[in-house]
Formats: sequence, C-alpha cells, structure tokens
Amino acid sequence: MFQRTKSTLPTPSEALPGRAERWFPLAEKHKALDAPLVTDEVPQGYEVAVFGLGCFWGAEEVFWQVPGVWSTSVGYAGGSTPNPSYEEVCSGRTGHTEAVRVVYDPKKVSYADLVATFYEVHDPTQGMRQGNDMGTQYRSAIYYSTPEQEMVAQRVTERYQPELTKRGYGQITTEIKPASEASYYYAEDHHQQYLLKNPFGYRCHSATGIKVPS
Repeated sequence: MFQRTKSTLPTPSEALPGRAERWFPLAEKHKALDAPLVTDEVPQGYEVAVFGLGCFWGAEEVFWQVPGVWSTSVGYAGGSTPNPSYEEVCSGRTGHTEAVRVVYDPKKVSYADLVATFYEVHDPTQGMRQGNDMGTQYRSAIYYSTPEQEMVAQRVTERYQPELTKRGYGQITTEIKPASEASYYYAEDHHQQYLLKNPFGYRCHSATGIKVPS
C-alpha cells in the first residue's frame, strides 16, 4: 500500500527509477480553454509558470479562470523520478510535488499577478502538507523559468511574509527553484481539468484573504 503521509524527500539514489518516456496518451485540447493541452511549444511572446500548491485538481481550476492564461495542465515537478505515475508520486518515493503548469500572455496578465494568486489561494507555511493532505507531493513550490521570474517570485514572497505573520501564520516554506532543476511531467489524462469532468470533486483551496501589491 502506498503511504501518503511521507514528509521527507527521497535522495536521487532513493527515488523510484521511473521510465524514459510518458507512458499514457493525453487529450489534444484543454477542456476549459480554446488551446492545446500539451504545450511543450508555446506561442511566441507567451511565457510559462509552474506552481505547486497542494492538490492539483483545485489548483488548476484557479489558474484556468485567470484572464490572460492561455492553457493549463497538471503534472509532477521538483522530483527525481522521470515520468512517474500518480501512485508513485503518492508513495513519497519520487520527490515530486503536484504542480500546475500555466501558459500565459504577459501582455494580459503579469507573472507578479500569477504569483500573488498563488499565495492568495493556499497556505504557503505548512511544509509538506496542505490542509488535511499530508506528504511531500503537497508542498508549496514556485519553479521559475527566467531570472526575471525569480526576482518577481522572491519579491512577492517577501511582501507576503509580514502580512501572513500579522494573521498568525508561520514562516513561508515555499520551495523556489529554477524550472530547469524541477522537471515537469504531465499527469495522467483523467487528472487534467479534473473538476470540469467531476464538478463535485474534491477542492482543498481557500483564500487566505491576504492581498498585497505585487
């Protein structure tokens, strides 16, 4: 039986071996947006953001509703096992966190606004958990693609900490790393846009009520 409460990241030598290629098909189109689902190549001028903020079902729903977002997908990032399965990630033996990959038009929505949305809809102070969901796969994470994104992520994080402290929250535990070191792997097709397929499905995200200038 897979254990979902593992709270220590495995080392690369401890991680499951995974597989060389994605082992399942994915739909061609995003079910909520007029865009492809698999977006390894993005339109010219568009950018990519990757966030981990607990269960990826509700997290993806939050971001596909943001004006300026072109496409979203859910997957696994920040671990060592290539092309893992959901069950492998749940075991705590891959090192991945559940993640949302967001492709957006920076002329319509800024990266700072996306990072602010990220902080507004989850508790980034809980370490290896989010609410009742416990384990490494639920940790808070920002995986930036450019030096500019890194700068913005750090700046917005620094602005949120004092406000969180005022509300009685602890220190932010969000993992901030380059996307190049946190390889993103698409999750299985039934997880993509899960809450459109299952409107009464599980949601764990709620706003902290904290907004700060980006």
